[in-house]
Amino acid sequence: MAYREWNWDIDRHLNRFIPPPPWHLIPYPLDRFLGHRPDKSPPPSTGNIMVMLWAFFGILLTIALIEGAVMSVPSFVANDGPIIVGSLGASAVLEFLVIDSPLAQPRNAVGGHVIATIVGVAISKLFQLNDNFRDIRWLGGAFACAAATVIMALTKTVHPPAGATALTAVVDTKLVALGWLLVPAVMVGSLLMLGMSLVVNNIDRRFPLYWWTAADLASDRHEAAEKGVSESESISNDKPPGTQRGESRWMAERIKLPEGTRSHLLHDLQLIVRPGEIILPRGIVLTEAEERMLRSISQRLGDL
Repeated sequence: MAYREWNWDIDRHLNRFIPPPPWHLIPYPLDRFLGHRPDKSPPPSTGNIMVMLWAFFGILLTIALIEGAVMSVPSFVANDGPIIVGSLGASAVLEFLVIDSPLAQPRNAVGGHVIATIVGVAISKLFQLNDNFRDIRWLGGAFACAAATVIMALTKTVHPPAGATALTAVVDTKLVALGWLLVPAVMVGSLLMLGMSLVVNNIDRRFPLYWWTAADLASDRHEAAEKGVSESESISNDKPPGTQRGESRWMAERIKLPEGTRSHLLHDLQLIVRPGEIILPRGIVLTEAEERMLRSISQRLGDL
């Protein structure tokens, strides 16, 4: 049946606009504590005892930090709010113990909680329009959890503890009293937990495995660039015989580049240098020195 083939992948539409992490701009050792490993080699294997010890200290420090931060906010004290949203405890297990899980990566851990909190509070406010809110909030809680799950799935931010966040935003009396204050509270708690997990997990392990997606963002942007090349105009008069205007690629048959290395105009703001090819953003005019430098880099790539 046709409906069995229905599929939605938000990354197909978003990844072309998401730049890859700018690791070349982040100095060592800061990049290490953001999860970057230049050699891309997997971290050395660690026995489960050390994993449990790191998780213990990481969770202990993080939960204490979040509770202390919440207790220092007067508006929470005035509203008799909880010192921590319980679902953050479940998130801590993922972010300090099961750190290789896709569900523990930053996009899911932070994005999932934020989305679920907004959904939960919005549904809570909607159900509170009924004078019998106390009698029907069980239905609101179920609806909030279900709706948050679907939205997380659509946005690829699935984080199981966030389902509890959406649920308790409707059925927990103290969280209901906080109203929209719950959104910044959960957001700050999620960010504090992420910050602590970056420090603790990267001492002996690696976290996160990725920030946005496990897919190659540079490759996705290059594919978009190739589409742009097919619609762009060539700015070189030295094409090899038989090439067509707007052709996306020409690979030199010889190791040394001919003098007429092609350059293309792209609509995207990026510069791509490949063996035998230079692709420029639209509107960029190179000086002779800049062009010589790019030709030299392109030739060196061809010599590899």
